[in-house]
Parts: sequence; structure tokens; C-alpha cells
Amino acid sequence: MQTYVVSILGAVFALCMFAGSAVGKEAVTALSPDGRTAIHLAVVNGRPCYSVTRDGRRIVDDSRLGFLFLEREPLNRGFTVRGMGERQVDESWEPVWGSDAHVENRCHEVTVTLEKGSGLTMDVIIRAYNDGVAFRCFVPDQEGFRSFEMVSEETEFRLTGDHTTWWIPADFDSYEHIYRQTRLANVEAVATPVTMRTEEGLYISIHEANLTDYAGMTLRKAPVGFSLECDLVPWPDGIKVRGGAPLVTPWRTIQMSDTPGGLVESHIIENLNEPCALKDHSWIKPMKYVGIWWGMHIGKDTWSQGENHGATSANTRKMIDFAAEHGIGGVLVEGWNTGWETWGSAGAFDYITPYPDFDLEGLAAYARERGVVLIGHHETGGDIPTYEDRVEEAFALYERLGIRAVKTGYAGGIFPRGQHHHGQWMVRHYRSIVRKAAKHHIMLDVHEPIKPTGIRRTWPNMMTREGVRGMEYNAWSDGNPPEHTTILPFTRMLAGPLDYTPGIFDITFDQYKPDNRVHTTLAKQLALYVVLESPLQMAADLIENYENHPAFAFIQAVPCDWDETRVLSAAIGDHVTIVRRRGQEWFLGSITDEEPRTMVFALDFLERGATYEATVYSDGPDADWLTNPQSYEIRTLAVDASEKLEVRLAAGGGEAVRFVPRAP
Repeated sequence: MQTYVVSILGAVFALCMFAGSAVGKEAVTALSPDGRTAIHLAVVNGRPCYSVTRDGRRIVDDSRLGFLFLEREPLNRGFTVRGMGERQVDESWEPVWGSDAHVENRCHEVTVTLEKGSGLTMDVIIRAYNDGVAFRCFVPDQEGFRSFEMVSEETEFRLTGDHTTWWIPADFDSYEHIYRQTRLANVEAVATPVTMRTEEGLYISIHEANLTDYAGMTLRKAPVGFSLECDLVPWPDGIKVRGGAPLVTPWRTIQMSDTPGGLVESHIIENLNEPCALKDHSWIKPMKYVGIWWGMHIGKDTWSQGENHGATSANTRKMIDFAAEHGIGGVLVEGWNTGWETWGSAGAFDYITPYPDFDLEGLAAYARERGVVLIGHHETGGDIPTYEDRVEEAFALYERLGIRAVKTGYAGGIFPRGQHHHGQWMVRHYRSIVRKAAKHHIMLDVHEPIKPTGIRRTWPNMMTREGVRGMEYNAWSDGNPPEHTTILPFTRMLAGPLDYTPGIFDITFDQYKPDNRVHTTLAKQLALYVVLESPLQMAADLIENYENHPAFAFIQAVPCDWDETRVLSAAIGDHVTIVRRRGQEWFLGSITDEEPRTMVFALDFLERGATYEATVYSDGPDADWLTNPQSYEIRTLAVDASEKLEVRLAAGGGEAVRFVPRAP
């Protein structure tokens, strides 16, 4: 990292004007390129703290930083400023895949070196972007700090108002919860990203980036005011983070936007990660897939062997044939390997041995012949030691067979007991699996994961993750309410792509589970392919429900890798409309909560002077998620950039549109 040293005295004098309550203290500021957003770092009575302003208005009041350790000098007080460097980051890069083909990374970065009387030093790096701020701490290897056992990260976020907040509870093992909307004062312990709206209409989201060899961050409500405090997921003995120096924290991020759509369009989380670590990434191919999956959730099939075993050679061949004939890239097979009868116990799976009715090698060859990728499945049941012992052999087998993608699963408690899915021990494991998969040219779809923090920039074979209350909850619970997917783009999806598994056409599946259902219309299922981003995107229903179904044409056509993304309109928890471009084609997805809505959108995102054929998949005039969910219409229009499109959404409904330029 190149830095440019400037005068500390000059920096303090010039920058204290921005720091509000930090005036008269040792304070520096990083100011965004557009001058609207600033993060200020101050040392107040020896204690490091930061604050954030937007358009001169306080967003985060002076909030403490620092660490407490077991049998080590604390790093939260007794500091003075020893030195400072700054730089302007101005770069662009092209993701291997993503929501946009071109990403700008522009910010003002300031690194401040703090020193204690004992001689211990700590760097605090702050960054100001147009769409938010970020900060992290770096403690170098030095006398008195060779190794550490951290008992607390003292970071806090002292918000300046009782903001409207969308959140899920902090859960050290799962993010699969329904989002709540409350005032900040009523928030309990929360997972990140946590998203807020101020009274003035500013949207804020707190998360983290580049989570590497560290514990996942949750936030707990502070006793006083509108403050949230960092609460790291612990080891079984209560230690939060342990290791050898240097100590490098993830970036703590605060995204900001005047609109909810601006949060979605931001690339801060990716930008705070290192560039791609792979010299050759030509083998990484985003794709849609079908699979042996939904049938188990609705009770048609079983994971384990028996009369209704889903993962048979015959069923898999049908899936491969369907995928090949309909232009679907992959076929996922769950329940192919022995061990499902003892799922959840140590040593249940070896990840190599198929059930007798599943011809792994023959099916892999058949899929290759038909131009389809067979997607492997590794369910660990939380048995990490067994998986780590056997994963290299399993990945090598898949590489030999041409199986280029694997869905991993970590359902259940972690072995060894006491470890959490989101603690440092598991963060290390998840990253190790990503690296090993890359060595064998394997893409990953991780279920029961650690949350995304932008490492897809560095390791683009980390394609997508669950980490969300997804489609399967509709099969065996009260289900996900209609508003659920209108919240996800502004909360969980800000962290990264999510494998929600949309595309259910048999909304009520009465033949298998008459007391369960999906809480959307069919047209909304189509719109989710645009609204919810994932480079591995499942057409989740039974393939017989797609056969000869006119609406399936949209799933066949919609990409899962994009050149451009724009949010046309959104109200979190109510509705969202997103357009995405791939090449010259545009796709629109619009969804609503339980309320019907009619909206009109300018088509000025289309290329001027061109005429497009718009194929519209809309709710039928009598559609309703509760009473008539499968009513839909398909119509074709000729449109251009000067026109407007009226979108009529039924209760719990949606609309999907494909815009294809007509030949001149």
C-alpha cells in the first residue's frame, strides 16, 4: 500500500473543522470524493473513537474503538497520535461475474498510527466513499504483542436517532429468520447487515467486509441511547479471536444512500476485498440449474435410500435430459451418497460412496455428453473433522469426473460441540474449503454459511450462499410472508448473492402437502430471478411442473450474470423494482408485499433510438397470492426508451419483463 505522509499538525488543524465534537482533540478526517460523506478519527483522553457525518449532519456520534485481551495490555486507552498517512484510491476493476461488469473503487483513505506509553502501536485505517465509510484496525507484530487471545472488540456504533430498522436476531449459528421492522430503540441483539432509515430519509446499513481469520460480528443494543456494540461470536471457552500477530480486523462498514436502491447498487463490500487470487478463472461459469431437491422438502422423495429415494440414476437422467433440452446449465443431486440414515452423527458421510441405485461415474459422463454440469452435494451435518479429512479426496474425484460445482451444507450443530457456525474456527474452515475447491476448479454454493463479506472478489469460485430464510421454509413451516422478499435486497443481499431457490410454479403443491404453500403468485416467482441476485440460480420446482409451461420461457431466458444493475423504485418491505442488463437485453423484476400496486416506470434505461420487443409476464387480472396464485398473463409489446411501462402487481404478486432489441 502506497501512502503519502502529511503534517500531523496541519492535518489536525484542517480536519478538525469536519469533526464536530472532536474539535480541540487529536482528530483526522477522510472525506469522500464528492465531499458529502466523512469519517473522523479522534483520540479523546487517550481513547480512540470515530464519528461519521453526511452533508454535515451527524450520522454516528463519537464511538469507541479498541480491544481487550486475556493476559495482554488492553488496546483501548492511553493512546496518542504518532503518525499519519493518506492516499486517494481511484481504480476500476472487472468482476469475474456479478451485478455489474465494471466496478469503480474510489475513496479517500487515511491511516493513523496510535502509540501507547508502553510503546505498543496500532494503526486505524479509515475510508470515505461516496456511498459510505469503512474502518479497520491493524496491530503489528511487536514486542509485547506476538500472540493474542481477544476477549472483546470494543467497537460501537452510536447512531444519532431512533431510526426505523430492519433486522434479524443475532444467532451464532443461523441467519434463517424473518426480518422485523421496528424502531432502533426496540432492537435486540442483531446480525448484520442491519439496515435503517432516518427521519430525514437517509438509508444506512451496517455490515463488515473481508472477514478473514476472525469471528463474525453481531451487534447488541447498548444500555443507553441508540447505540449498538460489537459482539463477536465466541469460541467454546469464551475467547472471541485468537492467533499470532499481526491482528487485522475485518472492515467495519456503514453504507449510506438517499434511496434504498442506492444501497443495492453499492460495491463497497466487494471493494474492501483483495483482487482476484486466481490466475485462471475461465472455468468459473455462472449458470441456472434444476435438481433433486424440492421433492424431498415437500415429501415426494427422500434423501436416504428406499421406495421413494430421490437421487436415483433414473431420476437424475431425466433431470439431465430436461436440462439439456431446455438450455439449463446444471443438475443438482442431493441424497446421492450413503450416510443419510445417520445424518447428524459423527462420520455419517464419506462424500465418495454412492447409494447402490446411483451411478455416479456413469451419470457424470452422461451429463458431460449432454453438455450439462452435474452439481455435487456435500452435506456435512456439522461434522467438520470428518469433512476436512475427506474433502480433498472428494474434490479430486469430482474434478476427475468433470463435476465443476458443489453445494455444501452445514445443517445442525457443529462438531466439535461448542463451536459455532459463525465463530473464528468455522470462518477458517469455510475459507479453507473455498481455497481447496479453487485448486480443483470447483465452484461453491454454501448452505448454512458464514455471511458473505465480499470475498467473491478474491475467490470468485465462492459463487453463492444460503444464509437466508429461503424457499424451503414454505414447504414445512408457516412459510415466508409476501413482504419477505421485498426486504431481502436491502438487508441480506447487501452482503452478497443468495441462493433463495425461486421458481416454484405449483404454488400450493396440494398433492404432497395440502397444509403448506408458497406465499406468492406465479408471476412473482419469475420476478425473483431479477430481484434476487445469484450466479448459481435454481429453477427449484419439480421439472414436471415446467414441462410445456409457457412461463418457463422466462426462466430459460433470464441470465444469472449481469453487465449492469439499476433499482427503479423501492420501499423496503413494500415493493421493489430492479432492471438488469446482459449484453443488449434488459430484464425487469417487480414484486410487492401483500398489497396490490400499480406503478409506472420510464423505460429510459433502454438504448435510445432502438426498438425493443418486451415480453411481459404479469399477474392475471384475478390473481391473488392467497386465493388465485397461479393466474398469470403473457403479452408482447413494442417499446422504446421514450415510453413508459405500467406494472400492475396483484397482492403478493410480481411482474417479469424481457426486453430484446429488434433488428433495425
